[in-house]
Amino acid sequence: NTYCFHWQGNDLNLILMVTSCAIGGTLQYGYNLAIMNAPTIFIQNFVNETFRERWDVQLEDYQVTLVWTCIVSIYSLGGLAGALIAGPMSITFGRKKTMLLNNIFLMLSSLLALTSRAAKSFEMIIISRVLVGINAGISMNVQPMYFGESAPKHLRGAASLSSAIFTSFGVVLGQVVGLREILGSEPCWQFLLASNAIPGFIQLLTLPWFPESPRYLLIDRGDKEACINALQRLRGCEVQQSELDEILQEQTEAEGLRPSRPWELFGDQNVRWQVISIITISSAMQLCGNDSIYFYAYYVFKAAGISPDMIQYITICTGTCEFTACIICVSIPNMFFGFLKKHKVEWMPYLSMGCIFTYILSFGMGPAGVTGVLPTEIFSQTARPAAYMIAGSMMWINLFIMGMVFPFLVSELGEFCFVPFAAICLLSAVFVGLVLPETKGKTLSAIASEFHKSGHNSSCTHIVLKGQIQST
Repeated sequence: NTYCFHWQGNDLNLILMVTSCAIGGTLQYGYNLAIMNAPTIFIQNFVNETFRERWDVQLEDYQVTLVWTCIVSIYSLGGLAGALIAGPMSITFGRKKTMLLNNIFLMLSSLLALTSRAAKSFEMIIISRVLVGINAGISMNVQPMYFGESAPKHLRGAASLSSAIFTSFGVVLGQVVGLREILGSEPCWQFLLASNAIPGFIQLLTLPWFPESPRYLLIDRGDKEACINALQRLRGCEVQQSELDEILQEQTEAEGLRPSRPWELFGDQNVRWQVISIITISSAMQLCGNDSIYFYAYYVFKAAGISPDMIQYITICTGTCEFTACIICVSIPNMFFGFLKKHKVEWMPYLSMGCIFTYILSFGMGPAGVTGVLPTEIFSQTARPAAYMIAGSMMWINLFIMGMVFPFLVSELGEFCFVPFAAICLLSAVFVGLVLPETKGKTLSAIASEFHKSGHNSSCTHIVLKGQIQST
């Protein structure tokens, strides 16, 4: 899927809405991935000092690493919890109100992080990471839904894809703020962990000025007048009848159907391969190892032979690579190759660094943007929240696994630590090529029909996809 941003003058309101929502949304995901790299040594020392003061115990290096991986990876378990409650919240409160309420978790997280050092409690950092993970888990699911349901058809993919752009921008921003010259120093690490409150405040001040998702208002709430008003505010002009007819048609197809639950999608043979597709692609997004670079950049570049003094500046380049790739958003086949002969050739560390940048570029041009958009494009309004719960859960579970395993993978495999990910990337590419149809510019009915034609769904002559196709 490749989307281009062809914004028109009357789409300014939509652009502002996207910016307001994403600053306190998926930007937080990337930001909170990146800010944990800079204070690695400082927080590890803090943990060691806490154990020594409380229990007169000096931790071994592997024990410090284990506590550190717990602090880093617990973010993923919070994200999993957020992904699971995002669906019910988005149905009950609506897309916009869910994003606003989501800031409660963020503010509590920032408060705990800010006061953890004075309280001499690394446990407060762990709880803080859980809460900010919940925040990210909700925003990663609800934000693409909100964008996809609010944008006009010709901008729907571009608006949804902006989630990936803001995620990568959050990574770059977190890396910059984490520089020693800013907040990445020993006296300031608690302020670095709490700095994510600033984007949250910006969202709280700006997002209330924008309307709820028009599709949610009409299909879920049955309020046609509110839907038309929301469309007028987002478009900055009179509503086109064709766009309103499209939403009304989807409302007719969903009439009498309640929102699906995740386990119901698993049991529905008609959407079996759609569910398998989002599970596979969401899992591969994390199991390819890209986000582990942001979590553990210090370990990765140290293993590649880069000077520790230069690592913090080089990590900014990794975030910039993905940010650039998400903007370009042109899919090209790219494969990461290992750090061969690093210790034998003087220039090999720089080749290793170039390989990492190439790898991140290929990630940004492919799964980083498409994964978040996919459930919006292949599931109906009634199935969409449940589909995002499934996709988000798989993403966070696999991110937790990678967060726990990766430091030990680096320790055992050294310069070959990314070789196992090559097989995952290859298998994922084969799956996408064989199973997933193209979705660009197609209706839900057409996409479901392509799944059927490819032989992936039920062999019945006429398929009835709950909330997607109603055969007469």
